[in-house]
Amino acid sequence: HVQLVESGGGSVQAGGALRLSCTASGPDLNFACMGWFRQAPAKEREVVAVIARIGTTAYADSVKGRFTVSKDNVKNTLYLQMDSLKPEDTAMYYCAADEIHCEERDSWNPRNWGYWGQGTQVTVS
Repeated sequence: HVQLVESGGGSVQAGGALRLSCTASGPDLNFACMGWFRQAPAKEREVVAVIARIGTTAYADSVKGRFTVSKDNVKNTLYLQMDSLKPEDTAMYYCAADEIHCEERDSWNPRNWGYWGQGTQVTVS
């Protein structure tokens, strides 16, 4: 079965940077769409960034210009480079994957995604 494992979280001061990684294993990893989500305490899980099989990307307005999503198909790894971090970026970050249309914002609802990692904590102070 498919497994997604995140790493790279940690604590950083405002203005700093972190790079998250998500390594996929298992059969049929060529997903139509992969993405990063985050969930802060007492808040709903929200999309951060998505990347389609062909490499096109899209971002939540709150992270545009600061975060960059990318993937290495050889290593089966998804990345999220986070720069100029703010305290409001503090959350548990999850990677996700599924056969959905990345270009349709309605598909970004977390309920549409079937494969999830366990999450990695990011704390910005």
